[in-house]
Amino acid sequence: MVSVFSAYAPSPLAVWLLALAVVAYVFTGTRLAILDARTHKLPNRIVGPWYPVAAGLLGAAAVVAGHGGDAWRMLAGGGILFGVYLLLHLIQPKGMGMGDVKLSGVLGFYLGLTSWEHLLLGTFATFLIGGIYAGVLVAAKKATTKSSIPFGPFMIVGTAAALLIG
Repeated sequence: MVSVFSAYAPSPLAVWLLALAVVAYVFTGTRLAILDARTHKLPNRIVGPWYPVAAGLLGAAAVVAGHGGDAWRMLAGGGILFGVYLLLHLIQPKGMGMGDVKLSGVLGFYLGLTSWEHLLLGTFATFLIGGIYAGVLVAAKKATTKSSIPFGPFMIVGTAAALLIG
């Protein structure tokens, strides 16, 4: 996202739209991470409205800045990440919940707008951070390999980490 701010800098309106998208990410992402950590649920009533907000702000920023191709990549990134998570859910429903699948699409918007590399990096960071956390819990005998671990917080943190890389 840092590189997108630089690319869109000549257009103050685009920068403001990106800033609003970041505020939405921080606010909604934090709320969802806390809820998922506590309840193992990512409510549709929160994830659902984030889709048009993120797509609208990010897409408008791209168009206003004259980077319409970024808007298409944003939509493709959301669709691709949603598809990957859906496939994981279909393969192992107990390992990947539908809340995670639904969250992945909106996170894919943010990563896709930035670049294809960020989409891959964010996905990799998510599974790396989640895997390390699970490994530490298993090693400390606080969980087993069959324990349920909320994945939403790792998705949000992994995506944020990738977006902070310029």
